[in-house]
Amino acid sequence: MSRDQAARRFLFVLLIASLLLAGYVAWPLATPLLLAGVLALVLAPVQERLTRWLRGRNALAAGLLVLAVLFLVVGPLLGLTAVLVKEATDGVRFIIETVRSQGVAGLVEALPVPLDAYARFALERLGDLGQLLQKHATEQGPRAASAVAGALVATGSLVFDLAMMLIALFFLLVSGKDFFAWIESVSPLRPGQTRELLTEFRKVSYAVIVASMATAAVQTAVAFVGYLIAAVPHPVFFAGLTFFVALIPAVGAAGVCLFAALILLATGHPYMSLFLAVWGVAVVGLIDNVVKPYLIKGELELGGAVVFFALIGGIGAFGMAGLLIGPLAVATFLTLLRMYRRDFIS
Repeated sequence: MSRDQAARRFLFVLLIASLLLAGYVAWPLATPLLLAGVLALVLAPVQERLTRWLRGRNALAAGLLVLAVLFLVVGPLLGLTAVLVKEATDGVRFIIETVRSQGVAGLVEALPVPLDAYARFALERLGDLGQLLQKHATEQGPRAASAVAGALVATGSLVFDLAMMLIALFFLLVSGKDFFAWIESVSPLRPGQTRELLTEFRKVSYAVIVASMATAAVQTAVAFVGYLIAAVPHPVFFAGLTFFVALIPAVGAAGVCLFAALILLATGHPYMSLFLAVWGVAVVGLIDNVVKPYLIKGELELGGAVVFFALIGGIGAFGMAGLLIGPLAVATFLTLLRMYRRDFIS
């Protein structure tokens, strides 16, 4: 083996090792970096128009867009998360303290009027199971406290990820063109192939975001009709909450309908509560599985079944980020397959 071949192989080994090391370093920030890249691609046309309007002040335009994302997306998300964590913490603490001091009967007496009768009836049917519940709640107090602490830690992790996303978004908006030009220059693919992959990435990102926003709007409208029929108090507030929560795949708009149904049940409207619960699960919840794949399919020219399973599989494998990773993985594979057949077979 010649010296040049040995040097080439050793350099290739170093390249693979450095790639693995770089991936290991970037992995903790994979989700915020991915979200920043997607938002940068989607906001790039807005960035260009805003830069021209500000007479070439690229950094100022990027800063304004980052502030818009902060106030329109990140702020409400953090506020909703903080409220949910606080309410969950207070609820767990109240249940544990009430069961410890007054037993299960005391917890039943603290329920609203329509619910306490059902709870007493269930407690009579369960018999000794109520004492077992009291014992279990007392023994699981420390574990519940640790779970609440874990929720607080997760909230802090969310804040960190969102901060990293905003920082990465600013730099990508400021120097995004130079970054993608550098990727194209160092890529071993042909220049046209690299640009084709980047174009497909941008198309998928734009399609997923637009489809998510449109689906959330449709779910909000349908849920608002249910709120009006069921006479939910403050329906406009619940409609706004539905739109925001509908953008979170792990929760979904149906969760807000179920929460409003519980409020109706607690205030003495069991039939309207049942109607709203069924409406939220059977109508509002299923819209997400029909409208979103249909809209993405129209933008990407993919089969509806392919998009549906890409979304479900991506969310199952990567969590909320899978909403983007799933369609991106499928679209990238199909693009690479098309490029290979076009450039190397035909």
